[in-house]
Amino acid sequence: MNRPLAAALQKLLSAEGGQLSASDLTPAQQRALDEFRQRTGALMQQRSGRGRIFRIVLRRVVEQHLTELAPLAGIDLADTLPERAANIGRTRSSKSGKQGHDVHYLLLKTRGQPLWQNNLGQRLDLDEQTRNQGAAVLTIGSEAHSVWHTRNPLWLVENQALFDKTDWIPGTEPLTLGWYSGHLRIQLIDWLAKQTEGTVTLFPDYDGVGLHNYVRLKQYLGSRARFWLMPDWKDKLLRFGSNSLWQDTQKDFQAAARGLEGILGDEPDLKHLIDTMQANGLALEQEAIWLESL
Repeated sequence: MNRPLAAALQKLLSAEGGQLSASDLTPAQQRALDEFRQRTGALMQQRSGRGRIFRIVLRRVVEQHLTELAPLAGIDLADTLPERAANIGRTRSSKSGKQGHDVHYLLLKTRGQPLWQNNLGQRLDLDEQTRNQGAAVLTIGSEAHSVWHTRNPLWLVENQALFDKTDWIPGTEPLTLGWYSGHLRIQLIDWLAKQTEGTVTLFPDYDGVGLHNYVRLKQYLGSRARFWLMPDWKDKLLRFGSNSLWQDTQKDFQAAARGLEGILGDEPDLKHLIDTMQANGLALEQEAIWLESL
């Protein structure tokens, strides 16, 4: 879809008298209208002081083209309509405009019997759900479900293998393991920030995305957020690390390094990881944790 043209036509149709100053349009929208004017003859352009204006000549043609580009342009859609459905109506693509969902579903597993309760003191037996179903789920972002919290440690991993096979988790204390994919959702970070008890340990891939997720978590949770380094991480990084993954996430790595500058003095092991990645141009995926016996 030609988004600049759709936006420009909508502005023009909404303007008083069907005319609009070019200064009210972005450069891309001006170019789109110029091309549309020359191609269809449905618009005219004229000088106005030091600028210029666009004026509708054939309104039906303009309306028809806008409808083809954006079927529901200018129509107020219900607030209850999912955003991606609204995107289809406005632009014929669910992936244009705002793409996020209002809620996030967090998959969880437990070790031992971590205590989960809400503000009313009611308890949630995630341990039983894990035993019976293999995993549990919390709806994050819905006030009715986001009130649940735990004082026990919560660990977060980004790859399914680490969620499927949990023999790598150190210690024996009761804890909850959560699985996210890619970038941490803002609904999840907000929910974690509202909890006042319990540590949140992030064990991501050692790449730019993983480090950037830790920056975001640290900004919201402060000292409750922790970054976990697998045993013998340096040997694994040098032996199994990937230069292509390093290159692919370089932009995130640089942003994360800048974001962590103020705390690296308090986390020397994390600083060592960042320096080693930088010096060798390598990143390491989580699943390397099982290669220690090879």
